[in-house]
Amino acid sequence: MSPPPRSLALSVAALAVPLLLLVWAGLLGTVAARPTPDELSVTGLVFGLAASLAALGIAWYAARGLQLALAAGRQDAAGERLEARALSSRSRRHSFGALSSSLALALVLMTVMVLTANQAKIITTFFNVDYMVRSAENIVRAFGLNIFIAVISMAFVLVFGLVLAVVRMVPGEGARPLRALAIAYIDGFRAIPSIIVLYLIGFGLPLAGLPFFAGLPQAWYAIIALTLTYSAYVAEIYRAGIEAVHPSQVGASRSLGMSYGLTLRHVVLPQAVRAVIPPLLSAFIALQKDTALVSIIGAVDAFSQAKFFASSNFNLSSVAVVAALFVLITIPQARLVDWLLARGAARRARRTR
Repeated sequence: MSPPPRSLALSVAALAVPLLLLVWAGLLGTVAARPTPDELSVTGLVFGLAASLAALGIAWYAARGLQLALAAGRQDAAGERLEARALSSRSRRHSFGALSSSLALALVLMTVMVLTANQAKIITTFFNVDYMVRSAENIVRAFGLNIFIAVISMAFVLVFGLVLAVVRMVPGEGARPLRALAIAYIDGFRAIPSIIVLYLIGFGLPLAGLPFFAGLPQAWYAIIALTLTYSAYVAEIYRAGIEAVHPSQVGASRSLGMSYGLTLRHVVLPQAVRAVIPPLLSAFIALQKDTALVSIIGAVDAFSQAKFFASSNFNLSSVAVVAALFVLITIPQARLVDWLLARGAARRARRTR
């Protein structure tokens, strides 16, 4: 049996890093403990103590890894290769765990140092609680417009994107012009930034004076622009799902006498749509975030309210409220996407057994 992998050097490094972090956290706590402590220095002192305790815990875990590495060396010297390999594996697991925890703690310490630099000007500029509370009501009320634009746009995008995907994949020489138009549309709108499309639609359609578009609220111009842009992306998502359906299923349905349209409707699309639900949700998340762009055409959304409050008070805490609102609605959807992907992988694993 081969000797166990060397783990002593890794264990020593894993122990040294949290000890350095312990010194760093102690220095932060010492700097914070000034003779006349204010609220900020007391908070820094508490954080320094908490970081020191965390570093001590990581160091204890790393010391356990070093102990296992030394035990593995003794077992290897005694000829107990199997036991030595088991101890070495446990030691490396402890060491890697300590190193990853040390890296996380170091990132937290660096973030705190940046936030508290220059008398915590970043915190007072971006996270002033008083300004956040004062602006929250108007921002939350205006955030309803962002939700409205996102939901209506996505409903149109799902339909129009599917039409584009189907047209792009219509077989036969006679459909070549339609396929070319669909490809040109998809490539074109994927190449143009969303903000440019929004600007052109939001200001161009009113200037054109078309009867149907005259007098529309700004929110509907935003819906049109986002629908045109995201339909191109969603069409490619649909196309990937359609192409993922095995060609044998299409051949079998056509051999039973089903037309191309019936095959697409009853065989291909049901499977394709189920397969692309996670990427469709990801596209919806991206669309939600792009609703913050509608302020450039005069729509009074959450971001425009935040900018008005920020310019009036020379403070950006109101913009942080908008960011928090987007985070609150985005993270649950992101976790839903992860759950759907995991469920799909589990189903595929069960089918292959």
